[in-house]
Amino acid sequence: MAEPMSVVEAITLGVVQGLTEFLPISSSAHLRVVPALLHWGDPGAAYSAVIQLGSVVAVIAYFFKDIIEISSGTIRGLKEKDYGGRDVRLAGAIILGTMPVCVLGLLLKKYIEAENSPLRALPVVGVAAIVMGLLLLLAEKLATHKRGIDDMGAKDGLLVGLGQAMALIPGCSRSGSTLTAALLINMKRPDAARFSFLLGIPAVALSGLVELYHMYKEGLQGVGMTSLIVGLVVSLIVSYLAIAWLMKYLQNHSTIVFVVYRLIFGALVLYLSLTGKII
Repeated sequence: MAEPMSVVEAITLGVVQGLTEFLPISSSAHLRVVPALLHWGDPGAAYSAVIQLGSVVAVIAYFFKDIIEISSGTIRGLKEKDYGGRDVRLAGAIILGTMPVCVLGLLLKKYIEAENSPLRALPVVGVAAIVMGLLLLLAEKLATHKRGIDDMGAKDGLLVGLGQAMALIPGCSRSGSTLTAALLINMKRPDAARFSFLLGIPAVALSGLVELYHMYKEGLQGVGMTSLIVGLVVSLIVSYLAIAWLMKYLQNHSTIVFVVYRLIFGALVLYLSLTGKII
């Protein structure tokens, strides 16, 4: 960024990150579009990845009991050679599901984070938001919503993980693409969201830590430690509240409201970017 990031910008981006990381509407898209609307500089893929660490802490805190249960159950299952147990299967699903985004992320890292990367162009963000919104709508129409998280296996994890890899394109949404993939394998909405959140922990944490290291090594140019910390803390608090709300919401509601939002958001981004109102 040409000018150092202010605390107000950091707070704003932290709120945006927290609200949009776990709702299926794309945090990367909003972190790209909101600064453009406010005539701020693009915070960049690296800063976006780092403040996602606040969201990671939030999801770990919210699902701490699940994480401990799966971890201890997996260790016990491996010791007892019970490879078909629920916790071993879930751990395997998370590990396999993390691989696609890690591999593609490493291969495409320089291309994605390049200052003038076509993937961060606003028209691409708008199109991605619309396409993923339509795919989520399709998933809602086709899904039977009969399977729970306890039914997950390695193959299911890999399929949802392929959906997660699509989120490397701003506008696709990590939670949106994984939720869509989980619904397409007929998971119940709350269980699909739960697995989506658990699956995201390794990939988002690794991405954020790598970018934090690189930003620190390069002197946090254009950001500053204060703005980085503020963004992280705000992101953590808002993320936790967003997770709690979404888990409760999906108990009795479909994802149609997010489909509508994505279509409107994508259309507005396309209009504003193609008419030169935002760049």
